[in-house]
Amino acid sequence: MTKTAARRPNILWFCTDQQRWDTIAALGNSEIRTPNIDRLCARGWAFDRAYAQAPVCTPSRASMMTGRYPASHHVMRNGNDSFPETEQLVTGLLADAGYRCGLIGKLHLSRQAKGEKRPDHDGFETFLWNPQPAYRGQGSDYHDWLAERGADHAALFSDPTKFCGPGAPEDLNQAAWATDRSLGFIGAGSDDPWFLMVNLFDPHPPFDPPQNFLDRYDPQRLSPPAWAESDVAAQAFMADIPFQSPHLDVFGPTPDRNGAGVPANRPAQVAAKPPESFDARAVKAAYYAMIENLDMRLGEILDHLDKTGQAEDTLVVFGSDHGEMLGDHGLIYKGCRFYDGLVRVPLVFALPGRVRAGVVSQALVELVDIAPTLLDAAGIAVPPAMIQRAAVPRAGRSAWRSASSSLALRSPALSGTAWGMSAVPCDGPCSVIPLHPASRELSAAPERAARPAPTGSGRARRQKATSKPPAFRASRRFAAQAWFQSSGASASSSATRAWYAPKACSIPVHSARM
Repeated sequence: MTKTAARRPNILWFCTDQQRWDTIAALGNSEIRTPNIDRLCARGWAFDRAYAQAPVCTPSRASMMTGRYPASHHVMRNGNDSFPETEQLVTGLLADAGYRCGLIGKLHLSRQAKGEKRPDHDGFETFLWNPQPAYRGQGSDYHDWLAERGADHAALFSDPTKFCGPGAPEDLNQAAWATDRSLGFIGAGSDDPWFLMVNLFDPHPPFDPPQNFLDRYDPQRLSPPAWAESDVAAQAFMADIPFQSPHLDVFGPTPDRNGAGVPANRPAQVAAKPPESFDARAVKAAYYAMIENLDMRLGEILDHLDKTGQAEDTLVVFGSDHGEMLGDHGLIYKGCRFYDGLVRVPLVFALPGRVRAGVVSQALVELVDIAPTLLDAAGIAVPPAMIQRAAVPRAGRSAWRSASSSLALRSPALSGTAWGMSAVPCDGPCSVIPLHPASRELSAAPERAARPAPTGSGRARRQKATSKPPAFRASRRFAAQAWFQSSGASASSSATRAWYAPKACSIPVHSARM
């Protein structure tokens, strides 16, 4: 393989599902072991304040893959029959530019229950699909891989109601399959660049790591979730807003780590429960064990790049589509809430010699920034319809975004301090929304939250977007939050810009600590 300074880099995008921002040892979590994510951080640029465009999979992944906000691509929820034909994926642009593109794992740009309909020009020459380990439909390469090894998929995933406990063994779980297929795709390298998206299901529930990884974590030695008694009333007030947590009474007082079941007929409403009532530390132990297993597999791929001499020519991106409540505020799973645990995610870029090493940046970035960053690294013009910014400055660039282009103050959801702010990116000076100290819900002043947008009232905008009534009309105080939830937009979405009048502000956002 010919190596030159001007060679377009290979791109490895290692994407987990439902991994929160505070789950990396190198970035401050002393309870988890992530040696390979840590070495990626040491090699590259880690963002400590990266935000998803939505707290659920499909809208967030659509923004990652298109470089556009949900208000632009109109993918607002999970379960869509297809992906909009008018949208252009970054992988299609890379393929058009000569990249050999592959996907291993899930795509989830549309409904996947009976096989996902691929976009017309997704760019993937290799498409080894498996939406989730327990998937029982057709078209799963993971099933074929298990059969090659004499393993019975139905026996491995015999309990579809499993909540928390040991899962498939290390050598047969989905991450093992994805790593094996990844090494085959990468091979020994070639003169033509490649792009590989390793799109894993873990640490998405059920919380079912291999037993040997689960054994490494003692739940009683882990910190408890963020919780206050006021969370019960706060979540009861929002009980009809969609969220995946059922009434947690179904788990019993202490769910069995060997697999307590969740009834198929979950209650429609959401209830918050004290974390000890559903053994949230046992859930956290399993969640951390899943991440450590993924970390091991990432290390195997990084080792392969080193051994084949491709590491210096490969941009590695590590991140996730959104987070997981993990017991915070008495909730598990995900849905229409905008706590840091759900919308703040890990994001790391590494490319020796072209991305500064060892940087932990406090700059506000978003998953919508990934696509233009990949194009920028590949020397491909960013289309006009895509966000016109790259997240990572290459070596020698002084800054990637001006202080006036976005704004965020760090949220204290897990720090225990009294007040925080939610992120509202904007094109000029912005306002910020204080979060209530007890429940941390959006609590903008009523007159600001209910102020009509320039193109019409919030109610008119909702009715234009959907024929269904808005899910949440409890008070004017929460009008902005209701609009976010009914539209699928995130608090870090450009769609929020119409709601808030500009205010003078001068907070730098591109500082980094070494």
